[in-house]
Amino acid sequence: MAPHSLLDGHDDGPVTNGYTVDAGRDANTANGQQHNNGHVQSQSHLRKTPSEDEHDLVCVGFGPASLAIAVAIHDMIDNGSFQKLGSGSPPKVLFLEKQPRFAWHAGMLLPGAKMQISFIKDMASLRDPTSSFTFLNYLHKNGRLVEFTNLNTFLPARVEYEDYLRWCAGFFSDVVQYSTEVVSVSPAKASDPTAPVSGFTVTSKDVKTGALTVHRAKNVLLAIGGQPSIPKSLPSGHPRVIHSSQYAHLVPEILKERDSPYRVAVIGAGQSAAEIFNNIQTLYPNSRTSLIMRSEFMKPSDDSPFVNSIFNPSFVDSLYQKSATHRRALLEGVRSTNYGVVRLELIERLYETMYDQRRELGSDDRKWPHRILSATDVVGFENKSDKILLTVRPLDCASTSTAKEDETLEVDLIVAATGYKRQSHLTMMEDVAGLLPEAGEPNGTPSSNGFKTKDPEAKIKDRVVRVSRDYSVQFTPGKVSPGSGIWLQGCCEETHGLSDTLLSILAVRSGEIVNSIFGGNLQNGKA
Repeated sequence: MAPHSLLDGHDDGPVTNGYTVDAGRDANTANGQQHNNGHVQSQSHLRKTPSEDEHDLVCVGFGPASLAIAVAIHDMIDNGSFQKLGSGSPPKVLFLEKQPRFAWHAGMLLPGAKMQISFIKDMASLRDPTSSFTFLNYLHKNGRLVEFTNLNTFLPARVEYEDYLRWCAGFFSDVVQYSTEVVSVSPAKASDPTAPVSGFTVTSKDVKTGALTVHRAKNVLLAIGGQPSIPKSLPSGHPRVIHSSQYAHLVPEILKERDSPYRVAVIGAGQSAAEIFNNIQTLYPNSRTSLIMRSEFMKPSDDSPFVNSIFNPSFVDSLYQKSATHRRALLEGVRSTNYGVVRLELIERLYETMYDQRRELGSDDRKWPHRILSATDVVGFENKSDKILLTVRPLDCASTSTAKEDETLEVDLIVAATGYKRQSHLTMMEDVAGLLPEAGEPNGTPSSNGFKTKDPEAKIKDRVVRVSRDYSVQFTPGKVSPGSGIWLQGCCEETHGLSDTLLSILAVRSGEIVNSIFGGNLQNGKA
């Protein structure tokens, strides 16, 4: 997990924290749902739509990004800015989520872990502080507002913030299909093949039975988060090589005896790697741990006020209008706010651990139970009976033919805290390639907010994927009818900034996207 809380993580796997909705309880009753503290939740303004009907919007994924969309639509209906559609009913919206229930970073809810952003950057406050879905209202409804105030902090525990997100998600259970994995998004077939596409089909698979279902939608929003990235030097699918997103629920299953002298290697130089390296030492007092990282030093995150303004909603406007070259240079300059960096207090704690070992055991770190191998790369992996042999090499020797500086570590578990890939949306959208502009074509039509797109972020079958300021995919002019489209969240960092994959601007961004999709049904076109 980066210092600024990520959207990624809603594919973490089994949920071991928070509450579980009783499968025998009807979540769609008028009495609503009961949260784990006994507070009864009511339904949102969104209503379940018959599966055979065409939806106004289908959202792929139901993590924080899509949850913020649901909250924004509810709030706009609630405050009267959202005019009812021609049928006289709320918009027909459906959310499809692979997980069996809502979860956010279930694999990294470590004891004592705090949020790294203010609770004011919740699902609603920066868009509408009077919303019922603010973090403060969550505390009020759950009887903890005064007590939380006494903590004198803007940074709640990570586990409490996930509980807040679950609380919000509970209101929308009747418009979410869990255990549903989307396979593809395709243009809807029309009787006239030359006519513009006026809708899309979303094909999904029941993760338990494998049964396929097709939903029709005028608009589709993809918010599927990142997929765990494992270094090529490590095998994929090995039972003792896991990603940091799986840490909290897999480690207790793999390392079952608290007092055993387990040997664990953690790979990475960011916040997640440092937290896991530190946590293993607490969970298993007799363990031997190695933190392996390519960087020379563990670097502190920069969360100073001026630099932190890159996470302001207004910064997206400023960044998007710049040239691609300028954007890349600017984003590279501020990567220290979020990537490959660690909160200073944790760096100081780990440094103190290293110092104590030096004082007690001497300067040879090979004798230390807990080591930080900096400027080091993983160059070999071998299975040997019940143990793993991991070969590491200093980076200054990596380009030479000799391996005399190699070191082989015997380990019982490898945790790769090596980030996420963000390419799955391209595979999911392969069928819409024919609607996209060719590389030499103009950047498409203006978005509904009047912005022109910039440079290609990716390609599908040699067709470019360009995203407008309002997060809509731009199609070749005349290929898609007005009122239909595809929107992307969490994969637009190159054009929209570092906040694209984070929680920081969700409340404001969700209002912008809802306005872009349903602008004709919003009073004065405003959220």
